[in-house]
Amino acid sequence: MIKTMHLLRWICLSLGVAFFLMPLISTAEFSLSLRRDGYSLDAYRYVFADPDFISSFSYSALIALCTIFVGTILVVPTVYLVRLRLPWLRPAVEFIVLLPLIVPPIILVFGYVRMFSSSSLLPLTGTSRGSDILLICGYVTLALPYLYRAVDTGLQAINARVLTEAATILGARPITIIARIILPNILVSVLSGAFLTFAVVISEFVMASLLTRPAFGPYIQRVGVAKAYEPAALVILSFFITWTAMGLVQVLARFSPNVQRESK
Repeated sequence: MIKTMHLLRWICLSLGVAFFLMPLISTAEFSLSLRRDGYSLDAYRYVFADPDFISSFSYSALIALCTIFVGTILVVPTVYLVRLRLPWLRPAVEFIVLLPLIVPPIILVFGYVRMFSSSSLLPLTGTSRGSDILLICGYVTLALPYLYRAVDTGLQAINARVLTEAATILGARPITIIARIILPNILVSVLSGAFLTFAVVISEFVMASLLTRPAFGPYIQRVGVAKAYEPAALVILSFFITWTAMGLVQVLARFSPNVQRESK
């Protein structure tokens, strides 16, 4: 019976891995099939030679970094206060941060366009800088569930109350406690949320398209309309960037304070 259950687990695991890897392998094989006489990297060469690729990816990466910065400043103090000072507010906050998983992004960006159009009191959509600000705000909203859950999990792993009481006795202010004590202890959790945020931003299409921003998602869509093999190459590159970021998070996790204390 035990051997049967063990074999069944391996079969389910193999089916799950095949379910996720087969489309990726097929996409990679298609991206290498630009030449009819064999495999080549021509599609990747065309992508890297396209100046729009560099500009769109750089723009999305910069917007992702701004989103991570703003989201961290918003989420870390909120989770800290809810967990230590306002525990009765926790159900309402968790409900709010889960709303982006329910409300489609197109509704959110359409509301931005209506509220901040050129005829409103704050016409942000009329300028490129204003549209960038709206895009960052929209991405922060989309990333809230991932950032909040990652930071909340990190705070559960440390004794934030004891650290806060000790720092308060030594005369530290709340901002100092969050910035110099709490944040370093949950840095790995924040980086995990940042990785998820980066993945969301780098592949997002709806908001960037409706706000007419030169992001990486609309660029992939434009390439897909005109060409066949280059979009597959772009998808593989996106997966490579995502898995590289995941590997960096795992490497940084080894240097976290909690891991170092356990190893000692």
